[in-house]
Amino acid sequence: MSGLLVVISGPSGAGKGTIVKRLIKEGVYALSVSATTREPRTGEEHGREYFFTTREDFEKLRDDDNLLEHTIYLGHYYGTPFKYVKEQIANSNVVILEIEVDGALQVKEKFPDSVLIFVTPPSLEELERRLVERGTEDTATIKSRLAKAKIEMQLIDRYDYIVVNDIVDLAAEKINAIVTAERLRPTRCKQEELC
Repeated sequence: MSGLLVVISGPSGAGKGTIVKRLIKEGVYALSVSATTREPRTGEEHGREYFFTTREDFEKLRDDDNLLEHTIYLGHYYGTPFKYVKEQIANSNVVILEIEVDGALQVKEKFPDSVLIFVTPPSLEELERRLVERGTEDTATIKSRLAKAKIEMQLIDRYDYIVVNDIVDLAAEKINAIVTAERLRPTRCKQEELC
């Protein structure tokens, strides 16, 4: 089967990370590793959680157009190196990027064959409940995340697919079905091979 780049994004609290972990566990997918200029946290390894790099090296990657997408968050650069993604796709692997909406739209612009999947909770009320139950943020941060979610949901029509994450296993199954269908498109199959 042909390789594929799948971008998964959606609001904080939608369950993207949980779904991606479930998909990666199946062994069918390759998780893209982002580059960052922030320092590694305890237990993090270069090339596993992130490619840790200097600001100068990151800017060179960006300026040489070697990043699929990039952003600045809390004063540090984050971005997706294009080389790794291209290598994985050339080897017929399915690469997953779990990134913010802005980054997803950058990827689609640079790599039109990518498949964008927006993961959403069943409702904003459910999203708020999940954010509160995580217990990791104060009320102001939760309100900020909900406001951002409303903005992100206005861009949902820029995505190829929407997956409602009500039950994690079911959401993962839906993404697997999307990936299988996309890999079987005649336009993705090489003529010398049968999909």
